Amino acid sequence: MGAPVRDLRRGAAHPWVRLLVAPELRAFLPPRSRDDGGLDVPLDPGTPLTHLVPAAGVPLTEVGALRVVDGGVDGGAVDGAAPSGRPVGAAPEGAEVPPVHRPSPGEVVEVLPVARPQPAVSERFLLDVHLGALARRLRLLGPDVAYGNDTADAELVARALAEERVLLTQDHALLRRRALVPAPAPDGSSPLARAAHVRGSAVTDQLDDVLDRFAPRLAPFTRCVACGGELEPVAADEVAHLLEPGTLRTYREFRRCTGCGRPYWHGAHGRRLDAFVQQVLRRHG
Repeated sequence: MGAPVRDLRRGAAHPWVRLLVAPELRAFLPPRSRDDGGLDVPLDPGTPLTHLVPAAGVPLTEVGALRVVDGGVDGGAVDGAAPSGRPVGAAPEGAEVPPVHRPSPGEVVEVLPVARPQPAVSERFLLDVHLGALARRLRLLGPDVAYGNDTADAELVARALAEERVLLTQDHALLRRRALVPAPAPDGSSPLARAAHVRGSAVTDQLDDVLDRFAPRLAPFTRCVACGGELEPVAADEVAHLLEPGTLRTYREFRRCTGCGRPYWHGAHGRRLDAFVQQVLRRHG
């Protein structure tokens, strides 16, 4: 459980809540708290976990269950305590609580990552400026991917919400924006992701992380890797002006992007791309 909780029943000047953060989420914590995941957060009376958890550095986009593992102070330290000595309305130990839960002083709350695969507002994505290589890989596999290569944070958030896209980023501050908190599901089930942190520095690790987290439907070679538009079959003479003479002599089947008009064919790199797609489908298909 990490370091002992501050003793709030012996005249501590300020009340605290202790968060026990799961290993998958500790990269968001200050370095000194990453080993055991324990972090004491100052508590103003009535403050909900929706404020306390982000204050510790963990975006709510990454939080799954919140579980009370210690109920906090005894009745002698809290006005309105129940006869049992627990504060009135306090969550029982071991209970999962919603993000709007208002913890008691000294309460210890376990912060767990989202379950995978995670439901989302859609299977459409918007990637920020640092994830261009990932955007191309995802487009190659078929998901609808937009890429904000020169877009300010506020514009990225506005676009993601307006187009019902899941915003993918490695920017911790961006993920803590209140507008990106998961949306309630219409059927009352698990909340729907509006944004997500992408794990990994290598694009292969990033791709595996996104596919593992959201399990989108894959349809390889159906989208333009440059703009994300859908591809449609096209006669050779309709794209001849865009091709080298050698390409026209060698290949007969072409497709064209309905967005930017770029032509595609199964060319010299086809085998390498086929191998890449087959590897991904074996892991995530």
